[in-house]
Amino acid sequence: MDEPSISTLADLPFLVSGRYPKPELLRRCTAAGYDTWASRELFEQVRDLSLGLTALGVRPGQRVALLSESRPEWVIADLAILTCGAVTVPVYPTLPAAQAGYILADSGATAVVAADETQAAKVRAAWPKLADLRALIVIDAPDHADDAPPAEREPTWAAVRARGHQRLQQEAGLARGYREAAAAVTPDQLATIIYTSGTTGDPKGVMLTHGAIVANLDDAHSMIRVGQDDEALSFLPLSHALERTVTYQYLLRGASVTYAESLDTVARDMLRVRPTVMTGVPRVYEKLHARVLETVARGSAARQRLFHWALRVGHACRGAASGRARPSAYARAALPLADRLVLAKVRERTGGRLRFVVSGGAPLPVAVGEFLFAVGIPVLEGYGLTETAPVLTINPEGAPRLGTVGRALPRVELRVAPDGEILARGPNVMQGYYRQPEATAEALADGWFHTGDVGRLDDDGYLVITDRKKEMLVTAGGKNVAPQPIEQRLKRHPLVAEALLVGDRQPFVAALVMPDFAALAAALGEPPDADRPALVARPDVQRLFDAVVEAVNAELPPHEQMKKHALVPAELSIAAGELTPTLKIKRRVVTEKWRDRIAALYS
Repeated sequence: MDEPSISTLADLPFLVSGRYPKPELLRRCTAAGYDTWASRELFEQVRDLSLGLTALGVRPGQRVALLSESRPEWVIADLAILTCGAVTVPVYPTLPAAQAGYILADSGATAVVAADETQAAKVRAAWPKLADLRALIVIDAPDHADDAPPAEREPTWAAVRARGHQRLQQEAGLARGYREAAAAVTPDQLATIIYTSGTTGDPKGVMLTHGAIVANLDDAHSMIRVGQDDEALSFLPLSHALERTVTYQYLLRGASVTYAESLDTVARDMLRVRPTVMTGVPRVYEKLHARVLETVARGSAARQRLFHWALRVGHACRGAASGRARPSAYARAALPLADRLVLAKVRERTGGRLRFVVSGGAPLPVAVGEFLFAVGIPVLEGYGLTETAPVLTINPEGAPRLGTVGRALPRVELRVAPDGEILARGPNVMQGYYRQPEATAEALADGWFHTGDVGRLDDDGYLVITDRKKEMLVTAGGKNVAPQPIEQRLKRHPLVAEALLVGDRQPFVAALVMPDFAALAAALGEPPDADRPALVARPDVQRLFDAVVEAVNAELPPHEQMKKHALVPAELSIAAGELTPTLKIKRRVVTEKWRDRIAALYS
């Protein structure tokens, strides 16, 4: 079969319905099982919703915001918006009302699709300040009495779809007109404005065209391939550029996609779906790694020896795929036994069918990558930004290299500036930041996108990221310290959930350490709900973490060593505004929240 091809994202629902007639193309996990959508059902719901949106007055080029958790309706709404020529503005459902309102106002959204009453309340709170907003469409809307239809400005999801379907039945030639309107969308037309997660300041709206995203889909497929036989589990937010583009890729190639009920149910949903492919952020894989090590640590000495023997065999054999030397004859002979006794059981925690997983959004610790390869789950780390639609580099299937984020996509050019900043250009780079010409000019200076990341290219063209340019610490003695590699070393330990280095303009580097309280309580024989401030104050706990920091310091030059550290009696969360929806630390928020503890380190 020839490779599927689209010119714009507006072509996608037509291609999917005609090329991949699957009875279960999309699914969503629930407590009871699944909700399912067939290929044809997906197309019909996209079409009806799109016609309903145009009946509400949505026109090409206007912005429609999408405020929902990841679910099939998110995809349906997105494609409905795109096929009528409008622009999707995704909004993370975890954002507080004020931040959601900022995005709605800045984008000039004319309509909002909200998941439920919780999300709708955020829109209503901001509505008096939203001059352009005309309609709020709630997916899970409360039932209306038959004699009390929803108001025009707040129609339900079902009502808008029904209105679109009614138009289709009553207006002659509308089916053809819908197809022609979608075909009229051009590659250089704006498809989406995605607001960056804002780890350092107010979010900026990244403008991406249909052509930029389609170019990224085509180039990525040349390095990592998925197909009709693949089953994908999706649990990252679709509001994030990576998971959204990955979903387009799944649909374009005919893979079936199941959305996890929530982040909390991913372990359960993996066992249900038994995915063959999956994308995640490093923290997901770090937690899997840590939980396995915790389970092993609670076993007998004999079981621990068996596990570590099997892992060494896996490293020796499967590490070869990540650039290591050819395994010995002993390792090759021992692998089937090691796999049967230990490694396959680890894979079963993920459903047992993963061909590979993709990691992006933050640096993957090498130790975690080595573990995944050893147990037989190849991890392909990539790199990109919202501004690049989003992928710039990826470790290709069959030639991954741990410790790197892979090679540039075929039409992406990379270079490293004299100060170490990574610069990029290609057809996938953004048009600019919405209504921010000065920020656009700065980011796209001299025809190259300035990533803000620091790194280097090796002799084979693999990119190594060393840190964020703006997050580099400069001590009072003028020494530059890249915090992320040190933080990653701390997080290798199963007792460490997060770590944050501080020390900018200070005489030495220090660290805030956030324990993994479930692992800590288990290690101490305490109940899972043990008092956290009391735990971190205990001398024996302090000694445990002293040892963790000392072990990392032993690997560092003197100017990078942490002279002091403080334990934080809380785990970071999205809800508290300390993590972005893709689980990156918001440094400014965390350092402000714990400023007294940081000040005490330097008193």
